[in-house]
Amino acid sequence: MAKKAHLFLEDGTEFTGLSFGAENFSLGEVVFNTSMTGYQEILTDPSYSGQIVTMTYPMIGNYGVNEEDVESDKIQAAGLVVKEYSKTYSNFRAKESLANYLQRFNIPAIEGIDTRRLTKYIRSKGAMRAGIFLGEIKKEEAVKKIKEWPSMAGLDLASKVSCSRKYDFYKNAKKPLVAVFDFGVKYNILRLLKKVGFAVRVYPGATPLSEVLADKVQALFLSNGPGDPGAVSYGKKLVEDIIKNPLPTFGICLGHQIIALGLGAQTYKLKFGHRGANQPVKNLSTGQVEITSQNHGFAVDYDSLFKSKEVKITHLNLNDNTVEGLAHKKLPIKAVQYHPEANPGPHDSLYLFKEFYEMVK
Repeated sequence: MAKKAHLFLEDGTEFTGLSFGAENFSLGEVVFNTSMTGYQEILTDPSYSGQIVTMTYPMIGNYGVNEEDVESDKIQAAGLVVKEYSKTYSNFRAKESLANYLQRFNIPAIEGIDTRRLTKYIRSKGAMRAGIFLGEIKKEEAVKKIKEWPSMAGLDLASKVSCSRKYDFYKNAKKPLVAVFDFGVKYNILRLLKKVGFAVRVYPGATPLSEVLADKVQALFLSNGPGDPGAVSYGKKLVEDIIKNPLPTFGICLGHQIIALGLGAQTYKLKFGHRGANQPVKNLSTGQVEITSQNHGFAVDYDSLFKSKEVKITHLNLNDNTVEGLAHKKLPIKAVQYHPEANPGPHDSLYLFKEFYEMVK
């Protein structure tokens, strides 16, 4: 029989449901994702490190879990919140249930709460620290534990999810070698870099540029990742060094924010972030609107970027006009805030990988 579980927010708000994950407690920043599918990709995305993810789609788990749809080697999210967990699953690729998957990686999950109410509350009050607790616990005790967990602002989580040493994802001496700075890179980014024609070597995010250049790489890529971009001081230093030693450079999500900081712009924390597979973005050079997948709680400050004479804004979010893309006017440096590599989709922005490859050629 499922155990009673509680979701407490740092302001004392309580939601009660049933546990279907690991039998332990978890702390993190509670956020919501509006995607209808892709819960396995979301859970394994390193950008969700330190976050308790609420799925707004009402039923989760109905197609189980497989061995292919992962974005890292483990579940990265701190916890999962759903309206209804499907105890039965059906898919020709499925290997186990979502509940078993969560238990295997010791991640707690709660079902049976009003996720619509929770989402509206986060939209109103903003993303905040929270905790999933099993069994009986006093509100005062839970809130005390939650407030001991550090706030996301000022937190460098990229260093915790980055690889510990460099490795070759795809080795081919006949193809241009791209160096991927791993701040929490997703597997599908590496797969798509390979697909468009690169040999791919991955480096820890804090690797000095001089060490990377010694490997005679021909392009640089700054990956996605979790936490506050302003806390990733080594990332800003990296971009400053790239400007002095320019190579074709492309950044996604956290990589986009780090590039902006290195170019003299500023970042700030969004009230509740952009997380889902339905964010409309306008390409300012073509006028085309792309439906994009996003996962970020910070954004690049428009005014600070707009003041720069060296940088142009290439994409804007049509929901709130936040900056979704930038490019250096003279150097081969581009970046986007959203996820063109997204699985299960949408795939409107896959062309960006081809553009990056053509820039290198």
